[in-house]
Amino acid sequence: MIFTVTLNPSLDRTLSVTELQPGRIHKARLLRSDLGGKGINVSRALHALGIPSRILGFSGGRTGSALSEGLLADGYRIAFVDTGSEIRQNVTLVDESSGLITKINEQGPMIGEQHIAMLEELIDHLLEPEDMWAICGSLPPGAPTELYAKLIHQVQGKKGRAFLDASGLPLKEGVTTIPFALKINSEEAAELLGQCLDSESDVCQAAQGIHNTGVQYVLLTRGAQGAVLAMNGEIVVATPPANTASSPVGAGDATLAGLLWAVQDQCDSITTARRAVACGTAAAMQPGTGVGERALVQDLLAQIQIKRY
Repeated sequence: MIFTVTLNPSLDRTLSVTELQPGRIHKARLLRSDLGGKGINVSRALHALGIPSRILGFSGGRTGSALSEGLLADGYRIAFVDTGSEIRQNVTLVDESSGLITKINEQGPMIGEQHIAMLEELIDHLLEPEDMWAICGSLPPGAPTELYAKLIHQVQGKKGRAFLDASGLPLKEGVTTIPFALKINSEEAAELLGQCLDSESDVCQAAQGIHNTGVQYVLLTRGAQGAVLAMNGEIVVATPPANTASSPVGAGDATLAGLLWAVQDQCDSITTARRAVACGTAAAMQPGTGVGERALVQDLLAQIQIKRY
């Protein structure tokens, strides 16, 4: 079973304006509204592939109720800890004149020790050996920076497999627990390692270095340039076809869904890299935080260029 953990979920709205002029009043066009948060985006991408997952995390308030109702209506299995506070509402703003995308994220509700204890109890109840747990995104206010490290330790202490996708201190502390898999972008990797990753060679060596610490799958994403995968002592570089990206928002989450898909099927390194990058590319071709359908992903698989480092 695949579980996705989203501690700071949101309702995401994507708006479009003819030309963004700071300080002026704009008439915006709503492009789409999505149920979001990184782990939820991963579950949405898995759902598009026909792969079931269960969504866990914190939620609350009227916005949280709308999130839960929407997810249930779309056929997802959910288990949220109710914080009693409103979850985030995020806005992605598309400037039609320049194509630039501006993302405005709220911080999220304050959580306390009692909410964390309830979450840990819920996870402990659901944990089974070999299950995959995608622990993703930002932490809400009040959450300690070591929380992801604690959850990884909890999951892997019962033979589960933890996939981490975070940034900043939660990433730095989470990596010390040696998660089963890590999805990280080049900027996050540069900050984590304290070094510049200017070339493909730099990125490959960074992925190899993290892999050597014991992380079995290291997927280092590079935006439109694709990704580098380190697994089983191998380094594979996967490059997507040139395309007109609609929105990069959520593409990294879909990439993680592709990695989960491949690990579930016990794929080799080349197939794993193809699936991850094809899923991310398909998502980038959608407006807002859309995810690509399986037919599009399948079409893209053969177009991913692969080379070994």
